[in-house]
Amino acid sequence: MKIELDRIVIRDFERKDAQLLYHIVREKGIIRFMRDWSEDSPTPESFYGFIDWMQTKKASTNIYENKRYAIALSNNDEVIGMVGMGLEDTVNEVEIAYFMSEKHQRKGFTQKAVKALVEWCFKVSDIPYLILTIDCANISSCKFAEKCGFELFEKRTPIGHRQPNMESDSYYYYRIYRK
Repeated sequence: MKIELDRIVIRDFERKDAQLLYHIVREKGIIRFMRDWSEDSPTPESFYGFIDWMQTKKASTNIYENKRYAIALSNNDEVIGMVGMGLEDTVNEVEIAYFMSEKHQRKGFTQKAVKALVEWCFKVSDIPYLILTIDCANISSCKFAEKCGFELFEKRTPIGHRQPNMESDSYYYYRIYRK
């Protein structure tokens, strides 16, 4: 996949991205709410398997498959974040995922990428809505979700299991509907 936007591009991850990805997922905000990205990757090269696996799916438009894409600067192709989607196992719905390097936050890049991916998902599928699940402690991500057009649907507290990567017992469940 490749979506060109103003100042950024959403594209498939490549092996050359491993070093930057390794450093981004170790930033404080990403470790706090998406620690699984760094837990299983002790070196930049440990991302090669993930990237190779993503490459096998690059022609697919099946939004139920878990896919992650690089958000890169248009002028130099530097990876600055990630956006993706796929089936969220615990709720059996297609969820959008994202993170952005701290040095590139609050510049509108993530919002452009998320909106473009949502639009693409609706274009290639007949799904009526997409979701976000956000840890109740992640207030900035909740505000961001609303800026992207997601509506808070409900607050959920799982019984009998914890949501991965969440520090709270509860999470906010957001939806964005096809227009």
